[in-house]
Amino acid sequence: MKKFRKVLDGLTTSSPGGTMGSPSCGSAAGTPTAAPTPKEIDVQETLVSENFQLCKTVRHGFPYQPTSLAFDPVQKILAIGSRSGGVRILGRPGVDCYCQHESGAAVLQLQFLINEGALVTACADDTLHLWNLRQRRPAVLHSLKFNRERITFCHLPFQSKWLYVGTERGNTHIVNIESFILSGYVIMWNKAIELSTKTHPGPVVHLSDSPKDEGKLLIGFEGGTIVQWDLRAKKADFRIYYDEAIHSVSWHHEGKQFMCSHSDGSLTLWTLRNTTKPFQVTFPHGKIQKDGRKESCKPILKVEYKTSRSSEPFVIFSGGLSYDKAGRRPALTIMHGKAITVLEMDYPIVEFMVLCETPYNNEVQDPYAVVVLLEKDLIVVDLTQSNFPVFENPYPMDIHESPVTCTAYFADCPPDIIPILYSIGAKNKKTGYSHKEWPIGGGTWTLGSHTYPEIIITGHADGSIKFWDASAFTLQMLYKLKTSKVFEKPKPGEGRAAELGEEDPFAVQMVSWCPHSRIFCVVGISAHIILYRFSKYDANTQIVSLEVRLQCEPEDIITPSENENNPCFSEPGSHSPQPHHQHPLSPGSRTPDGAKDSIPCLKVKDKMVRVPPGYQSDLVIQLLWVDGEPPQQITSLDLNSAYGLLAFGNCNGLAVVDYLQKTVILCISTLDLYGATDPYQRLTRSPRRNRQSTSEHCMRGLSNFYSDSKKRIRTSYQSLTELTDNQQSIDMERSKSPTSVKGPGRKLSLPTDLKTDLDHVNGHCTSPTSQPCSAGKPRIPMGPEGPRLTRRGPGRPPFRKAQSAACMEISLPVSHTEGHASRRAMLQQLHGVTMYSHDEHHTTAAYCWNERESRENSFSRSRSSSVSSIDRDTKEAITTLQFGESYGRKSDALPTPCLWVGTSLGVGILIPLSIPTDHEERMEDPVTVGPSGAVQMLKGSVLRFGFLDCNGALIQSPYEVWRDLNAPEDPDRTRRRKLVHFSPSSSQDAFGEGHLAVVCSERQAKVFLMPSQSCLFVHNITESSFVLRADVVSLCNSVCLACFCANGHVMTLSLPSLRPLMDVNYLPLTDMRIARTFCFTNEGQALYLSSPTEIQRITYSQEMCDNLQEMLGELFTPIETPEAQNRGFLKGFFGGNAHTFDREELFGEAAAGKASRSLAQHIPGQGGVEGMKVAASGAVGELARARIALDERGQRLGELEERTALMMTSAETFSKHAHELMLKCKDKKWYQF
Repeated sequence: MKKFRKVLDGLTTSSPGGTMGSPSCGSAAGTPTAAPTPKEIDVQETLVSENFQLCKTVRHGFPYQPTSLAFDPVQKILAIGSRSGGVRILGRPGVDCYCQHESGAAVLQLQFLINEGALVTACADDTLHLWNLRQRRPAVLHSLKFNRERITFCHLPFQSKWLYVGTERGNTHIVNIESFILSGYVIMWNKAIELSTKTHPGPVVHLSDSPKDEGKLLIGFEGGTIVQWDLRAKKADFRIYYDEAIHSVSWHHEGKQFMCSHSDGSLTLWTLRNTTKPFQVTFPHGKIQKDGRKESCKPILKVEYKTSRSSEPFVIFSGGLSYDKAGRRPALTIMHGKAITVLEMDYPIVEFMVLCETPYNNEVQDPYAVVVLLEKDLIVVDLTQSNFPVFENPYPMDIHESPVTCTAYFADCPPDIIPILYSIGAKNKKTGYSHKEWPIGGGTWTLGSHTYPEIIITGHADGSIKFWDASAFTLQMLYKLKTSKVFEKPKPGEGRAAELGEEDPFAVQMVSWCPHSRIFCVVGISAHIILYRFSKYDANTQIVSLEVRLQCEPEDIITPSENENNPCFSEPGSHSPQPHHQHPLSPGSRTPDGAKDSIPCLKVKDKMVRVPPGYQSDLVIQLLWVDGEPPQQITSLDLNSAYGLLAFGNCNGLAVVDYLQKTVILCISTLDLYGATDPYQRLTRSPRRNRQSTSEHCMRGLSNFYSDSKKRIRTSYQSLTELTDNQQSIDMERSKSPTSVKGPGRKLSLPTDLKTDLDHVNGHCTSPTSQPCSAGKPRIPMGPEGPRLTRRGPGRPPFRKAQSAACMEISLPVSHTEGHASRRAMLQQLHGVTMYSHDEHHTTAAYCWNERESRENSFSRSRSSSVSSIDRDTKEAITTLQFGESYGRKSDALPTPCLWVGTSLGVGILIPLSIPTDHEERMEDPVTVGPSGAVQMLKGSVLRFGFLDCNGALIQSPYEVWRDLNAPEDPDRTRRRKLVHFSPSSSQDAFGEGHLAVVCSERQAKVFLMPSQSCLFVHNITESSFVLRADVVSLCNSVCLACFCANGHVMTLSLPSLRPLMDVNYLPLTDMRIARTFCFTNEGQALYLSSPTEIQRITYSQEMCDNLQEMLGELFTPIETPEAQNRGFLKGFFGGNAHTFDREELFGEAAAGKASRSLAQHIPGQGGVEGMKVAASGAVGELARARIALDERGQRLGELEERTALMMTSAETFSKHAHELMLKCKDKKWYQF
């Protein structure tokens, strides 16, 4: 044991770049180190720290978990509150604003200050907030925190500055909107009800002023009590006691009657003439049964009673359906005269609001639409047409139509791609929408000056792909592609999908797109790849299928022997995966012992199919079952249209496909890629006694994992995107798979108690590929009954809690995961859990670098020679692939096509390719693959490759110019391929030939000079965390390396020197949804899925932050408030007109006094001067403080001037009175006084 420990010590302390002349990689994090190089590279770097600033730009999609709704009828803008404390404000297309309460408390109610450019929000933490909407970025002006009472309902009369607030205790308070100070006027619950009432009336559920008299306030209590309170006389005009709970109240515009909705599914109509009993009681959906009793109905949660000039009144309500009809969907009922229309909804109704022509509640309302807020959708119904059609929603509210499983972001696309995708997608749009204009048309938006074509691609759990136009901070769907149409539809309960437990066998796991050639590639969860070509013409096509056996032989999965521990190199070529170009076995093929073998997971359509214009499938590649085990998921993918090649890999090996000739040109295990350059010493294992038994034993964990967790991607709120916020959901989540891998059988979510665990292990977030996991015994012992009896059942948790805190710093097995899986597994480590691995004998083959403590911990937990930390699985995953022009060997004089391969052990391998250049030869002669060239080593899994010329400019990958293969033959134009190459030696004759290769891993970034392969720069990106996403991006006519870490930091590094330019702690915690969907793009932009239904876009460009105000829409537009209608002399004379009412006289401090200080606390908002004082810090803060001081000085000078003027006025008044008194008393005698 000591001998092998010394061997590992020697490996881990040696410099990984030592064989290439690179400097030692043991430098401190954040310190780039340069090494002596064969030639001096003098690159003028133009990017500096001042070019970077991180900020959110815009949020797209449907608000996650909505709670409330409000509409401004004059400004015509809509506000939606959510459970997480967010507020989305929507206007015309392009006007879309997101605000977030700092507390994160759920938004209970929203109230617009109509046509004032302000919004009041009531949150679940019993705080009222006043938002200023007269700026592009709304801010909180005031907050009022209630200390002793819970807020239940708010009402703000039109053109009033006094807000009525109902509480859970039944009291009604009044708040001044301008000062946000509580009035001393309070309507106590015990004063509102009769003294003889023995029970508490319950919380306040409704407040509204009478349309007939603003001095009368209608208060509805949950228990069934309704009180009309005379605000002037401070007494109740009448009280109604009803035996059913009240949910909502709605006035008739004349103020003579109102309607209530109740918990028994009934509607009651009350008149002010007789309040002893309801004028009318109806059960809209309650039928009389045979025994004479009415059906029991669900509560009517809300009712709106609206009058119309041209027709009968509208009564619109939600709920009230019969309990007896099981399975009925939620519905909105519209009663118009005698006609009753029931609109069934796909999701539960959260809130609805009727849109009317007038903001005055005492005029005929004339409703024209109703906005229905559902749990997962927003619908607007046209009330002006008898069939009640819905409006076509201009906002991207259907991002989550199927759960999003992957994203891709492309900035500065070719300008012709968006129009062509839109024209194709417009042919498949739904019909039947209302022909009227979208009614929510407030705000103003103009196309900014800094715009360029941008496209976002989302992949979904049902196999669909959506292309979105994301230009100018908007989002509009261009085109939808369904990948499931390539395959035969699996029958329910039959076939391979049922055997694997798949409910979404077509789920998209990654995409690759070349905008120039318009070639699109999709990787699915069932280990399949579909390559699409774009055509403007429909066609009849036969789908070509390739089947690849990318599975290691049992000898590759090597088990340590207790008698043999002699290190040696395995023989190359003895265990390479084998490709299958045809169908060697039928779909039902099985091995002699009954196990599945050489069959794919899905069946491709084998008949001629008619494909519409757009993306048409050109080739399908599927991995095969081997010895009864499903194929491993695909972990990396890249394609190059100029080469006509597609490469993909998983934990078993690498395959390269020539999609022009429809052949597999390379299918090799990862170990065979090294040849004689293998940087690791692989351990030999004792011979197998039973090949089939061992194969099933070492793979059965994955098989169970595969079959169990595939079921968990079905619904959008229980898929990769879900984050639950209650303990029960957390406990359920803990019983699911702890990994989130882009492949078969992976639950793509995290448990939700991230914050506490992240705080607990802050700074100890170690990459899974940096050290081995040696704790724990083999998880499932091999019983004599055989492998099937030891498999985990569906209800058994696939992981267990770590036994000690030290386990939280030990990485997890990643040998069967995809390229990003090691990073996801680390997030699970932060929860103190270990992953259920299919490699049950051993842990991952991870290379310990110079982390001595990790190595000592690893050895200290060794139990025996057969399960010690040095007995590692030699399998490693292919984590990233990149085609490009490079130098395969040091002796190469000219760049040639190459494939760069990155692995989960931090190794970068360069594979040269020989591709025929002539068009005819390319279609006939085979592409040859040379032996592996350069090998670079880094800390952690390799994430990204990038290439620069010696001037520091980004080298684009070569591509083929798009050509339509289905276009009619033109004798004047040839159909030859037109290629565009970007040679690394172009425009750099002064520097000679060569280029720079940027390699980034989870921990480290390196820049190599090719072809000498010398390491020019090394930068240790992080020591306490690891990189989740890295990209070489262009910004300000230069390039940089952008990184997103697991601890929430967003960093940028200069290229090629790797100087840190920006490091911002952007996210307080990282969850699996963000880890999977975060992606950078050019021009300083990035995005991620902030919730299961929303995409958050951010920028790290200072220039874009400066121009952000110009590019965002204006929420507030100056509009004159419509005048109230002239009601006429007779109507006013006979009591129809509303009485004038001075609220200031009643609620002001002079009349009502001050409220108790302990009742509510005023908090100045961030939008005011007080909030700016708190927010200002640093150099910018000094400037802000100086500006604030100047404003305060000006304000004080203004106040002083006002006081001076007041004193002068007072002095003049005193002088005048004194003069008048003098004149009056001048001629009087002393005895006349």
